[in-house]
Amino acid sequence: MGIKIWKESVLKTDMVFENALEQEAESMALRTIRTIGDEILTKKCRKLTEMKPRYQELIGDMLDTMYNVQGVGLAAPQVGILKQIVVIDVSEEGDSSVILINPEIVELSGEQTGQEGCLSVPGKAGVVTRANYARVKALNEKMEEIVVEGEGLFARALQHEIDHLSGVMYVSKVQGQLLDTRQEEEQEEQS
Repeated sequence: MGIKIWKESVLKTDMVFENALEQEAESMALRTIRTIGDEILTKKCRKLTEMKPRYQELIGDMLDTMYNVQGVGLAAPQVGILKQIVVIDVSEEGDSSVILINPEIVELSGEQTGQEGCLSVPGKAGVVTRANYARVKALNEKMEEIVVEGEGLFARALQHEIDHLSGVMYVSKVQGQLLDTRQEEEQEEQS
């Protein structure tokens, strides 16, 4: 009798857990990331003039997609939408997302040179020189004007993602050749 009750309890727990996983998967909508060679990545994006439910959904999907692949930024054309929308989160915790609509760089200063990668160029990285400080004017998801500024990685991410909105990819700015990061990852796994 005791074994039967225990089995039923385990089965019920498993069903509750599976249902929770299904609900989480349903609430997380992942978009396909377009990769280099896809024509949409070379096109200029249009400004967003009003926030509609489909754009709110797109922003949520972009954040889910970015976090799922452990990226620090994603622009709408990378998921096939030619609108000026960017999401960025350079925090280690992944809890400080910045949403920019119709972003415009208003100030750049300083210089940084470092390795850069892109979700649309999987397995590759290259050395790129960018401004070390960036100030950007944009709208937030409530269509309110905001100004964001940052240095280092955040400044790099701002410039990189805003470039996508003009059809510019970082590979056009790489100094030297692209590096194959998959070989480095495989070597680290073998160590």
